[in-house]
Amino acid sequence: MNVLMNNSKIYRDGKFEACTAQLRDNHFQIAEVSVSSDSFSGEIISDCIIIPGFCDVHVHFREPGFSYKETIATGSRAAARGGYTAVCTMPNLKPTPDSLENLALQEEIIKNDAVISVYPYGTITKGEQGKELSDMDDIADRVIAFTDDGRGVQSDEMMEAAMKKAKSLGKIIAAHCEVNDLLKGGYIHDGEYAKLHGHKGICSESEWGQIKRDIELAEKIGVAYHVCHISTKESVELIRQAKKRGVDITCETGPHYLVMNDMMLQEEGRFKMNPPIRSEEDRLALIEGIKDGTIDMIATDHAPHSKEEKSRGLQSSAMGIVGLETAFPILYTKLVKTGVISLERLVELMAINPRKRFGIELKSDEYSVWDLNSKFIIDS
Repeated sequence: MNVLMNNSKIYRDGKFEACTAQLRDNHFQIAEVSVSSDSFSGEIISDCIIIPGFCDVHVHFREPGFSYKETIATGSRAAARGGYTAVCTMPNLKPTPDSLENLALQEEIIKNDAVISVYPYGTITKGEQGKELSDMDDIADRVIAFTDDGRGVQSDEMMEAAMKKAKSLGKIIAAHCEVNDLLKGGYIHDGEYAKLHGHKGICSESEWGQIKRDIELAEKIGVAYHVCHISTKESVELIRQAKKRGVDITCETGPHYLVMNDMMLQEEGRFKMNPPIRSEEDRLALIEGIKDGTIDMIATDHAPHSKEEKSRGLQSSAMGIVGLETAFPILYTKLVKTGVISLERLVELMAINPRKRFGIELKSDEYSVWDLNSKFIIDS
């Protein structure tokens, strides 16, 4: 493939600079001045942006164990299509990567099938059951961090033990924060839409209550702590105040929480995820969080299911939506073009900050190229 990109811009050191780029025989070159198109054999395009490959620290590729939903091959290709060159895969698999033996199964598939860099998480507890720590010592050097994503660690004592072990190993605890006793059978946000349509709601405290506990533990222990997919205004404020006190804490939110509120829901499974889409007040608090630096990064929580599993309506469909292919176009359209944040800030949230926190190298050839004037319709 030979492509010449004239009159384009490249992101470097926090800002965009004019450049010309050539992709010739899969080799990417950047020039400071325009190249004559007369002598170029191939496709010529103009007015592109060239940005570092995105890094998503929260994806579900479902393999091993649930390959009918997604595989390392299909997931990594979706990521590449969306401009991602690195992702971190969550461990709610079968078997869960809680030991060297189980982790090796996932590593072999990654080695054979991934088209981008894929970094596995290890579990905090055996089988994500919350009863016994995983083989954290054994797998620490081969996982990006530890998490029981999909479940909150319910026991205060277990989370404290996990944080102490992770600190000794120099690893991050990445927490899915959810208090099971507060769920009460809910499946969407406990807000206006749930009341109007007779649905059972998930209260906000089920999320922020466990974040509050974890912050207290992380502050006491001094572990590097990361909060997954925050969705509530209380979560934002708890993390904001913890950062002011010097707690070693970072967090992520998802594109859907930034551009939707619960009154936009429809009676379809594609609107169902965990945590749920919250109120407009929560959405605006998340926006303030990404503007003032409280929220460090945006992660998709890309979580595919089969068509049948997502076709049972709001009450009975599986929790989770895809997002890797659509994250940047949606966020650029809804947040950058509307002036909510700058394009530079979006690059920080999607490419720079995730790597900085999780120690993921940005390789010299990892770019994504976008024509910001192109338009397309998202079609499942």
